[in-house]
Amino acid sequence: MAVILRAGLDGIKKQLTPPAPVNTNIFKMTDEERKAAGIESLPGGLKRAIEAMQADGLVRETLGEHIYSKYVEAKNLEWDSYRVQVHQWELDRYLARY
Repeated sequence: MAVILRAGLDGIKKQLTPPAPVNTNIFKMTDEERKAAGIESLPGGLKRAIEAMQADGLVRETLGEHIYSKYVEAKNLEWDSYRVQVHQWELDRYLARY
């Protein structure tokens, strides 16, 4: 919650203007349509989200070095645990095929 509040206050301080609302299903738009509308994608997975967070100092500044480093460490352990699992989707898709 602290990081969300800090990000909001940072936007106010920098006088950022929120983008206009999009009243269409962005998942039915093509990449080109989303780009033309200025719609950016969030990171596609936990690893990319961790990298994006580390590239921006706001979270580190808000949480402090100790909590921030422990959080990053925990998220990297979570990613490592997830990425080595064989998931049901993989079994359903590939087991019978190969």
